[in-house]
Amino acid sequence: MPISEQLKLRFREIHGQDAEVYRAPGRVNLIGEHTDYNEGFVFPAAIDMFTWVAIAPRDDRQISVCSENLQKAAEFKLSAESRSPSRDWSSYVSGVATVLEQNGYRLKGANILIRSEVPIGSGLSSSAALEVAVAFALLANSGLAIDRERLARLCQKAENDFVGMRCGIMDQLASACCRRGNAMLLDCRSLGYRMFHLPPNLRLVICNSMVKRELAASAYNERRAECEEGLRILARRFPEVRALRDATMAQLEACRTELTPVVFKRCRHVITEDQRVTQAADALEHNRMDDLRRAMTESHTSLRGDYEVSCSELDLLVELANRVPGVVGARMTGAGFGGCTINLVEAGSVDRFRTEIPAEYQRRTKLNPDIYVCTAADGVRLAY
Repeated sequence: MPISEQLKLRFREIHGQDAEVYRAPGRVNLIGEHTDYNEGFVFPAAIDMFTWVAIAPRDDRQISVCSENLQKAAEFKLSAESRSPSRDWSSYVSGVATVLEQNGYRLKGANILIRSEVPIGSGLSSSAALEVAVAFALLANSGLAIDRERLARLCQKAENDFVGMRCGIMDQLASACCRRGNAMLLDCRSLGYRMFHLPPNLRLVICNSMVKRELAASAYNERRAECEEGLRILARRFPEVRALRDATMAQLEACRTELTPVVFKRCRHVITEDQRVTQAADALEHNRMDDLRRAMTESHTSLRGDYEVSCSELDLLVELANRVPGVVGARMTGAGFGGCTINLVEAGSVDRFRTEIPAEYQRRTKLNPDIYVCTAADGVRLAY
């Protein structure tokens, strides 16, 4: 039975109501890590692993929400009043509702049931999928329409303000706007984007290292602060540099003596990563797979050395993947400190990949990685 029908049945058991079901995808980033909050370029694709939200209206202004995955429930009143930031799972829901109210969307009360297929803490944007699915469902439940880009911005604000994670816009925009069979080249300054068709013989194969990203939140904010410090110094000498995406390596080198070695490395990663994103998109469009592989390899090397967000397990997964014939490219994806790698694999090599990688990885780490073979999916929508 499709998940949407399962949720409808379970919802009726709990609430005695018929529900509508909406879904929003997780995402993988082919290349362009830690560039989004520096107004740079990213290259994500939504994946066919979804957060599902069943919803039905209430007569009051109360939200009652239950998470099947966590076996937890929460209730709160709809209000535009600010709430204190919290990492509790329910803050993603209440934060989204509060931001919508603050921006003029008067919501109806609702009963909500949530189920997610996106692994939590794996770097596949389970939080963005939750935010986008809930926001879209709350608006639809209230008979309200919204532009998808605006939806993504408001979900980002909810995570920034009510969860305390200073994320960029990539995750929410990918979950809201991506299209099936495509990757999205996104300019995180203008929010302009272009879709690139993924070759039908390539599969998005994700390896979950099973290393939980316990340091990711604090280290993410630390990396962001280091980028901001570098920007302040660059902008003093070069006023045209509004964000790190505007800086060149020559300008960075000119400021080297004013930067700490760590801040210099962080900035170097962002500047070179932006270049790699556009190179990778061009390589994909013109079927230059060797250039795409090179860009992904250099990206992982930079994330490991300059940005210092990889770990030995992610490095091992990338090393093992690059030994398998038919792997076009491999790198870590997401904020880092654990989580997943993304691998572009020719369809005929997927079975070999799924056999060889887990066996060797488990032998060397004692961890059993999850392997997800995904296709590029549409953004948030009503589930049929």
